[in-house]
Amino acid sequence: MDERTGKILKCAACILTALYFGAAVLAVAGMAVLRSDRLQAPEQPIDFPHTVHVGQLGLACTYCHIHVEDSPEAGVPPLEICMGCHRSVAVDRPEVRKLIRSYEQKKPVEWIKVHDLPDFIYFSHKRHVRAEVDCSACHGDVAKMDRIKRVRPLRMGWCIGCHRALGASTDCATCHL
Repeated sequence: MDERTGKILKCAACILTALYFGAAVLAVAGMAVLRSDRLQAPEQPIDFPHTVHVGQLGLACTYCHIHVEDSPEAGVPPLEICMGCHRSVAVDRPEVRKLIRSYEQKKPVEWIKVHDLPDFIYFSHKRHVRAEVDCSACHGDVAKMDRIKRVRPLRMGWCIGCHRALGASTDCATCHL
């Protein structure tokens, strides 16, 4: 093989390698986009109506999400909070029956997380609540949602834009520990 042919073959190998890895990166990115789109408004094990509890009854987020003011995570409400009313209210409705059954069997409801962040992100609901950031700034108007869905990108650029607008720290260690 002459020198020119060797150079052409080497160049072709480099191009094929770049195409292979480029295609792999695009495939992984595509799967991430599809995953995030699919999880934006997942079907939950119990069709919980925020439209009723927040929209009609006017319950504050903190009524059910009791840890939001003193913990990094808002957390899922314990079934005892639900049962405070649903021992006697709407007990004949199928979704409430599911709730009662879980409570009686001492089995937590396996909710599907909608506002999930990567593990390398430190997000504290407590800090945001204390700074008087309204829940709807990130979660949208849940009072009008038939099913909870992600309405904000919850990506670094979006968060930094909000931090800048509110005069909050944009130091990397604020969110990345």
